[in-house]
Amino acid sequence: MKSADKGKTWVSIASDLPIRGTVYCIKQDHVDPNLLFVGTEFGAYFSNNGGLNWTKLGGLPTIAVYDLDIQKRENDLVAATFGRGFYVLDNYSLLRDLSKTNLDSKAHLFPVKTALLYVPADPLGLEGTGFQGHNMWAADNPSFGANFYLHVKDEHKTLKTARQEKEKALEKKGAEVLYPSFDELRKEDAEVKAQLIWTITDANGKQIRRMTSSPEKGLNNLTWDLRATSTNPIGKGGNGFLVTPGMYAVSIDLIKNDSVEVLISKQSFEVKGLNNQTLIAKDPQALAEFRVSLAELNRQVSGASSQLEEVKEQIDLFENAIINYPTTDLTLISQIRHVKKIIASCELQIWGDQLKKSKEFETTPSISERLGMVEYQLYDNTSGVTNTHRANKLMVEEEFKNLKLELTQVYEMATSIELKLQNLNIPYLKNKGQSWKHD
Repeated sequence: MKSADKGKTWVSIASDLPIRGTVYCIKQDHVDPNLLFVGTEFGAYFSNNGGLNWTKLGGLPTIAVYDLDIQKRENDLVAATFGRGFYVLDNYSLLRDLSKTNLDSKAHLFPVKTALLYVPADPLGLEGTGFQGHNMWAADNPSFGANFYLHVKDEHKTLKTARQEKEKALEKKGAEVLYPSFDELRKEDAEVKAQLIWTITDANGKQIRRMTSSPEKGLNNLTWDLRATSTNPIGKGGNGFLVTPGMYAVSIDLIKNDSVEVLISKQSFEVKGLNNQTLIAKDPQALAEFRVSLAELNRQVSGASSQLEEVKEQIDLFENAIINYPTTDLTLISQIRHVKKIIASCELQIWGDQLKKSKEFETTPSISERLGMVEYQLYDNTSGVTNTHRANKLMVEEEFKNLKLELTQVYEMATSIELKLQNLNIPYLKNKGQSWKHD
């Protein structure tokens, strides 16, 4: 029963709750008074219209829910059951924004909860219970980062799925089902599945991260780990550095076939530093700027490393062609061997002396080792930049300047050899005809 006049009159809000059984408890949301939760003999239910209609909460067994409580800070609903333990519904705040209008729209992004910025701990060096096995039990925490919930009204079917559904409908009616034409099959094979593009921008409107997912009918969930885009070469994986606390925004585009459609233009949210560490960066902006410059340096060094691997492979192909094809000039071998010596020198600078390492001799840190150590120390760190970090970065920059001179020499010599081979009737050489590009 519910009263709106301090108990003078009462109306039933039982509505479509189960007829049999008992309602053991009721809780009202601390933000939206029309959002109600009840625990019954047959599970938990919620209503976002003051009890006019009720919907069963999924994820619970069909068991008596004797008590409910709300953790107001996190907007968590805790349910105590009869003999089946406790259940926690993390961040039920989406239910406040649940309406027919929103669900009937093509796409609706629910309000984004403030994302807490911290460095997640790994107990005993691993996630969850570490090495304790089943002797220690721990429930999963909510996903770290900014959690996005997008409701998509319609299913984005592929051409193949649409055709098969049509064929099943015809078969059910007893109608004739024709084999698809080869043109239709080619279109199906060539079709690229629809994608959602999630774009994160900072307070200045600068795009700092893009993520993708497949559009599913109903609720779509994606978590941003509060990291910027990786500056590793494409295909090498990895994530960028943590962002700084502040205001951010997310926009969502749908790529389907050859078109791009804006589903969500922009929705703002906050990234808030938890600041529960012993040492907190005194100047978060300086930390952010150093990370940006470090990421740019990583982009250049990683790109140079990848290009060196590519040109090394190309030089090997050149050498193979010169030796095995009778029309080539064997004197080019001397140029090939010279280039290989320069390549070996570049590899030594980038990755270090592998021979000394294999014999367990002490070596001077290489460009990648020195840069990697600074990146590693700042990857999961919110304590600020040290003088050692700055000194190592400066050394990498100076060493990389010298390295680029040798790399340029390698590219020029490779191009020269390629020009001498391009008019010969030999099989295709990798990257033949392309101009080498480097920073």
